[in-house]
Amino acid sequence: MPDRTYPYGAFNFVISFDNSTDSFGGFSDASGLSTDIKVAEYRTGMDPLNHVRKVPGMHAVGDVTLKRGIINSANLWSWIDQVRRTGPAGKKTVKITLLDESAAVVQSWTLRGTIPLKYSGPTLAAKAGTDVAMEELVLSAEALDM
Repeated sequence: MPDRTYPYGAFNFVISFDNSTDSFGGFSDASGLSTDIKVAEYRTGMDPLNHVRKVPGMHAVGDVTLKRGIINSANLWSWIDQVRRTGPAGKKTVKITLLDESAAVVQSWTLRGTIPLKYSGPTLAAKAGTDVAMEELVLSAEALDM
């Protein structure tokens, strides 16, 4: 494959749950992919330079927000209900895959130990016929792998 000199578009991606290709339908937005490593600052009394050492500590994964036009919320709601009833047993693995123009995989992010943190239904207004009913799902994950 030749060296690519321009970045990939952010519009061509696939989201799968527990390695399924058709679990919850297509999403129009995915945002918040992030990880954060906390540091502990430390300095011994014997250091010749007057500065702290930064020791890597705990890491955390940011909440990921998914948005889509409503197509069928029953299976999504089943997952939310499963987590409400069974707690940790309802965790899933969520994979977000960026594709190139020929639908080949460019890069994937895997969220492990994921639960739905928040669901927001659509804003319904009878003022215009061009708006799409959108729902939003915020996911909380224990780990992020690339």
